[in-house]
Amino acid sequence: MIEYLIEYLSKLVNENIFQLGFSEAAVEAIVRSSMIIVVLCLSWFVYKIVQGPLNRSLERLSSITNQQWDNVLVEKHVFQRLLNFVPLILIYLLTSPILEGTELLGLSQTLINILLLVAAMMAIDALLSAMLTIYESSSVSNEISITPFIQVLKLVLYFVSGILFLSILLQKTPLYFLSGLGALTAVLMFVFKDILMGFIAGIQLIGNKMVAPKDWIEMPKYGADGDVIEITLTTVKVQNFDNTITTIPTYALINESFKNWRNMNLSGGRRIKRHVNIDLSSIKFCDDEMLVRFTKIKLIAKSIQERQLEIRTYNEENEVDESMVVNGRRLTNIGVFRAYVESYLRQHPLISNKMTFLVRQLSPRENGLPIEIYVFCKETNWNIYESVQADIFDHILAVVPEFDLKVFQEPSGSDFQNINNL
Repeated sequence: MIEYLIEYLSKLVNENIFQLGFSEAAVEAIVRSSMIIVVLCLSWFVYKIVQGPLNRSLERLSSITNQQWDNVLVEKHVFQRLLNFVPLILIYLLTSPILEGTELLGLSQTLINILLLVAAMMAIDALLSAMLTIYESSSVSNEISITPFIQVLKLVLYFVSGILFLSILLQKTPLYFLSGLGALTAVLMFVFKDILMGFIAGIQLIGNKMVAPKDWIEMPKYGADGDVIEITLTTVKVQNFDNTITTIPTYALINESFKNWRNMNLSGGRRIKRHVNIDLSSIKFCDDEMLVRFTKIKLIAKSIQERQLEIRTYNEENEVDESMVVNGRRLTNIGVFRAYVESYLRQHPLISNKMTFLVRQLSPRENGLPIEIYVFCKETNWNIYESVQADIFDHILAVVPEFDLKVFQEPSGSDFQNINNL
């Protein structure tokens, strides 16, 4: 049909301007050029329509739906880039018949194929970015990051697009270029060493669930102590608690050790492990006056009475001579103190009774007897955790003298000054 139209227009133009001396070939070239200009104008008009009213209509339609994925597609310009195919396809369909039989046909098809290739690459790139954004909005992304895989797919996309671009431009089969890459394999592996190592490491990290976005990790060698904000093909970005950013090579997380606090958050408890050093010289057996005073402490009153009854029964059954304090069984102020600390922590609303719960003695040292608190706080938030821990030890340090005990503290300058004054 296009051929008949060209022939008709050529005859019409030839009849009107033949007197100017144009040859039939020149007239036909004028007609074909005019038709190409009309096609380009029509394509430009279509481009304005699809990128204007049609694209805005799709954006409005996505905004009134209850789904979020279509909003992401609009945000990443997926629809906009897909609509680029409409004028390009129109040009391809109309220019081929117009230029049929001319030397410009091959050049026009090459240019249009390159434009279609670029449009396809941009559309797929936007689609991959949209898929990543949609995935990151799901709960699964907190455990598994697909960012490295998306980056690899984009690299493959650009590589394939480059091969196809050369294939179209030089009119060679893609296998021609791929066969020539064999000799460059070693060079490519050296150039892209970090990318390849990062990709393999990313697969291991994700497959073994070693690290995921929002995990709190520690890696002192790289100065990292904070939350993972991004896992890419070559690096892992960590936002430290001082708001600085540390980048760690992805493969370093496989080759070297690091600490991941994820399970602490998932378990619902954060460990408190701290001790108080008791002066050994203040530890002693409880006398009657001390026991009367201790029974007035509400948290341990009942347990002391039960222990006294148990000890009295034992001593009577074994006819123990209680005139010597070393005979039989007796309560000690350090034992009562440990019982008090345990009771105090048991009734604390933010200390878990379902996880490991220990109030224990460690081996005596040159700086006293350590009484270690080994419990779990129900709050994993750092601020609340530190506040709870501080409150507990504020109370414990303040209550130590009530049990006739002393907290060990190494002599300071003021202590030696007092000695000199004496």
